[in-house]
Amino acid sequence: MLSRTADNLFWMCRYVERAENTARMLDVNLQMSLLPQDEATRERSWRALMRISELQNQFDARYPEGSPRDVLRFMVRDEDNPSSIYACLRLARENARAVRGSLTTEVWETYNTTWLELLKHLRMDLPERNPGEFFEWVKFRSHVARGVMIGTMLEDEALHFLRLGMYLERADNMARMLDVKFHEYERGDETRQEVESAGATHTEFYRWAAILTSVSGLEIYRKVYRDVIAPDRVAELLILHGDMPRSLLASMRAVAGTLALVANDRSAETGRRAGKLCAELQYARVEDILADGLHRYLEQFLERTNDLGNRISQDFLLSIPA
Repeated sequence: MLSRTADNLFWMCRYVERAENTARMLDVNLQMSLLPQDEATRERSWRALMRISELQNQFDARYPEGSPRDVLRFMVRDEDNPSSIYACLRLARENARAVRGSLTTEVWETYNTTWLELLKHLRMDLPERNPGEFFEWVKFRSHVARGVMIGTMLEDEALHFLRLGMYLERADNMARMLDVKFHEYERGDETRQEVESAGATHTEFYRWAAILTSVSGLEIYRKVYRDVIAPDRVAELLILHGDMPRSLLASMRAVAGTLALVANDRSAETGRRAGKLCAELQYARVEDILADGLHRYLEQFLERTNDLGNRISQDFLLSIPA
């Protein structure tokens, strides 16, 4: 496959996944803002979204007050924010248009319709009038795009590069979300038992439930653990549980497996690094991760997935997007 085509396919799916994850993070913040909490805590929660996306400086320059309304505008409809839902869906559609010959008619129409519906929702101010409904729409359109892609495309290199972009982006976003949401529960030499006690209050129960719901994990958590929600089990489910579709292990298994399918003369080292990261996740224990520091673990994971993204670009694609 031509590297230009592979590049468009990779980023087409990656941008849709990024839009979905942005909607999920905004939605969980919206739910958590309804819980009893002081104004400073609520503001920190909204601004944490900027840290997840590494957009703090750009946001502060554009929106000095930094209100929740500003965060929503910046992350939903700001055309100059490359991680806004608007920018992601626009870029996804542009990439899809560039490779229409490699896509089925159904896939192209799904991307095009999503873009046109987004413009209509923005004109009607749906994100401001009913943000919950808008975020559900974004997630639904991502589900539709993924289902149409899997259900109508030939299982060839085009589909492999689509899946590669999707799962690499999913792993990156999940790690960022976990890092920010768990970081406040790690306090230097605090023991794991003290971390667990953070979930003892009713407020914290709803907080963890909202986080699980944001990644479609609440029902899965109940099936797997059948017990009260505890932070260490949330971490275990979202990092190490291979049967959880959005876990780090599930995403990296898909990345490593897909890399093996598209391997070329230059990609042996990239495949080795992906396989090594997958194996470490498969045999890790959440107790060891928490004891060593979850923040440090996730930072290292993000460094390694960023390295994988760079190496995939060098091995298969054109250039590394800014």
